[in-house]
Amino acid sequence: MSAKAKGLAAAATATALLILSGCGQGAADASGKLQVVAAENVWGSIAEELGGDRVEVTSIVTNPASDPHDYEPTSADARAMAGARLAIVNGIGYDSWASRLLAANPTPGRVTLDVGDLLGLAAGDNPHQWYSPAAVRRVAGAISANYRKLEPGRSAYFARRRAAFETKALARYRRLLAQIRRRYAGKPVGASESIFAPLASTLGLRLVTPSGFLDAISQGTEPTPAEKATVDRQIATRRIAVWAYNPQNATPDIQRLNDAARATGIPIATVTETLVPADASFESWQVRELEGLRAALAKAAAR
Repeated sequence: MSAKAKGLAAAATATALLILSGCGQGAADASGKLQVVAAENVWGSIAEELGGDRVEVTSIVTNPASDPHDYEPTSADARAMAGARLAIVNGIGYDSWASRLLAANPTPGRVTLDVGDLLGLAAGDNPHQWYSPAAVRRVAGAISANYRKLEPGRSAYFARRRAAFETKALARYRRLLAQIRRRYAGKPVGASESIFAPLASTLGLRLVTPSGFLDAISQGTEPTPAEKATVDRQIATRRIAVWAYNPQNATPDIQRLNDAARATGIPIATVTETLVPADASFESWQVRELEGLRAALAKAAAR
């Protein structure tokens, strides 16, 4: 299904779900906790860590075996969104179904954090900003600021949670980023889609896969024959040190490229769009992926 067709289908589904979901006008939760809903568990994990025991976070897209681009919301998702005091959506054309749910069921006092709006990005830009450490820092700051706005009496608590997240939870993540950049900046790498681009840029890796190929695979469209031929040639002639791919969007053509990379001895690293496993924290998931990427780069350097 094309990206446009997916968007139209999602719009129709979201409208139907709003009719089915009924009220849910953001009534206060009996627990007394701040109700937070994140369209993706990537941002939901960060929201949970920043909020501690003062918030209750519901993440909608959580299944590691699914492609979030194809997600179709349920009536339970519509009710959860309707009851949120803070709603976090990715934006950037990635989860338009979530924005439609919110727009069609407005609730007084609800705050919506749109990551794309925060970062000054729009549909057509790379939506996978959780792979940009600078973006993660800004999003975390905005979530914490919204907590303090919604619950001013707990500002000190939320400030301490933010400081602990920045200095402790993300410590290993930041060390790995710096280490990989120091050792491997400038290395040519390939990727199956644009999800890897923000991380490659941060690490100083030279992502040589054609941008049109990266975007096409991410959006569920077909790369051009010339783009496919370029990727095939880069792998066959070992022009790349490492091949990174997203197993949540492993089309038959990507599986073929994975096999080709293995056959030519190019190490493979994986990057996913949701937390793996689903109950992982943001930082443990990222650390695992960075360690895998570092190992692949080290193996390539030792050839």
